[in-house]
Amino acid sequence: MSAPLFTARPEARPAAVEVLVEGRPVAVPEGASAAAAVLLAGTPAIRETPVTGSPRLPYCMMGICFDCLARIDGVANRQACMVTVAPGMRIEPQRGARAARPGDRPGAAA
Repeated sequence: MSAPLFTARPEARPAAVEVLVEGRPVAVPEGASAAAAVLLAGTPAIRETPVTGSPRLPYCMMGICFDCLARIDGVANRQACMVTVAPGMRIEPQRGARAARPGDRPGAAA
């Protein structure tokens, strides 16, 4: 009788990282994006469109659509799909229109 070609090994799971999504702790796999954390949290929306207020969640997961804009660790206008989670990270909804440049504020006089 010959030995099996493959032996089953238990699947190694990545370590979990705890982040806060809208103040609620969420465990996500190490190396996941902040957008994945938002989806795992079951949040109904991470931002609203500035014109109509339509709710948005991460969509493309590769930095093209900007539907995942969020406030991450106090910094607004972050594309959550492009940010890797870190222990204790705080992910909050994006409110209002995003600024074109750092320091710009929507509605501010020129």
